[in-house]
Amino acid sequence: MDEQQIILLLMNVFGGAAVIGSYVLWLRGSPGGANALWGGVPTRIRPVYTVSMILSAIGYLAIFYYLHFEPVPDEVTIGGGLGFVWFIPIIVLMLFPSALWMPLSSLYVDRPRKGAWIAIRAVLFVVGLASIALAWALFTLRPNDGDTAYWFAVVGSCYFAFHTFILDAVLWAALFRNRS
Repeated sequence: MDEQQIILLLMNVFGGAAVIGSYVLWLRGSPGGANALWGGVPTRIRPVYTVSMILSAIGYLAIFYYLHFEPVPDEVTIGGGLGFVWFIPIIVLMLFPSALWMPLSSLYVDRPRKGAWIAIRAVLFVVGLASIALAWALFTLRPNDGDTAYWFAVVGSCYFAFHTFILDAVLWAALFRNRS
């Protein structure tokens, strides 16, 4: 594993732990628990979200596997000129803001304030845009041998981007805000 892949691995470990930790801490202490965080999302749509979350997690695992075990960082370019190192800030912009979503949403449920709402939207848009950047980076990664792992990572990143940008940053935010 190359030095850049080790840094990427550390960002995934610490960022992933921050995301999961934020969920555990805030769900345990949040009045109304997870149900309050659905906001105005209709009950009939919630199973779609649940399945989408699982598909997104599978997609992320495909991305994780590919980036850590397939490319040789010093030999690849993204978009014709950027290096492998650009995956690091993209992953950081996906994971670390994701760790803020749960506490901000819980804060907003407890005390609906405009500042908290703006922060939630900003976090979701940063994560969604970083996810789109990740899909673009994988799609434009050269060289790639077009093997199964590569295409699973590309498809997984596209679905992850769809979920984080469309379902979370756009749809969930609109439905959540209209809850009251």
